[in-house]
Amino acid sequence: MPELPEVEVTRRSFADRIAGARVLGVLVGKPLRWPLGCAPEALVGQNVGRVTRRGKYLLLHLDRGLLLLHLGMSGSLQFAAELPPRGVHDHFELQTSRGTLRLHDPRRFGAVVHADSLADPRALKLLGGLGVEPLEVGFDPVMFHQALQQRRASVKQVLMAGDIVVGVGNIYASEALFMAGLRPTLRADRISRPRALRLHGAIVTVLQRALALGGSTLRDFSSAEGQTGYFQLDAMVYGREGQACRVCATPIRAIRQGQRSSFFCPQCQRS
Repeated sequence: MPELPEVEVTRRSFADRIAGARVLGVLVGKPLRWPLGCAPEALVGQNVGRVTRRGKYLLLHLDRGLLLLHLGMSGSLQFAAELPPRGVHDHFELQTSRGTLRLHDPRRFGAVVHADSLADPRALKLLGGLGVEPLEVGFDPVMFHQALQQRRASVKQVLMAGDIVVGVGNIYASEALFMAGLRPTLRADRISRPRALRLHGAIVTVLQRALALGGSTLRDFSSAEGQTGYFQLDAMVYGREGQACRVCATPIRAIRQGQRSSFFCPQCQRS
């Protein structure tokens, strides 16, 4: 699943190019996770303003309302003046005066939803329960520790829940916990303040590193310009079960948590 770095890389790859464009047409293919929420023709003639991000959602601000885009499990966006003919997995197109924005989504777990504003119930349903952004000033280390103290679940599952801090999905949670020296099974409420501050810093560092490397391409992720990411080549534990730890040479282990694989080093992550 595309995580925060992949979504932010996607945003940066087309936001400046589509800003100011006029919507000329909208094509809707097979149903996605949720309905569009308006007649496609209602978008025609509107101008695209800023493209922002909230968690794993991209927000295209229009003259009237906004579009919330989610890439789902395996979705990706393309934006270009000319694109190849639509394929069977191309389920949404926003045709504009500066190019076409196309959502490619083989599993159709993605979504494009129109909302009148961020206060619209449709937007609140999708965004209202999200935690703070980890790469913005609101991600305070002391408040992060206080929030962890209220949770009895494992720290890995708490990070992935997204209601304390958004966008720390499976890959980056595993990597941040390794950097902080914490086991993914450790109960969140048992993390001391010094260790929470260390984890806070690791989350920021890992996500910044992932952005610098263009995100992770494990299967078919690419930016709106068709560029793949390289963070997976830099990973310390994720996807490396049985391989030697890059720090201590102990074999990396994998366990299942909440139907997802967690990777860790038994030596470097003792606590």
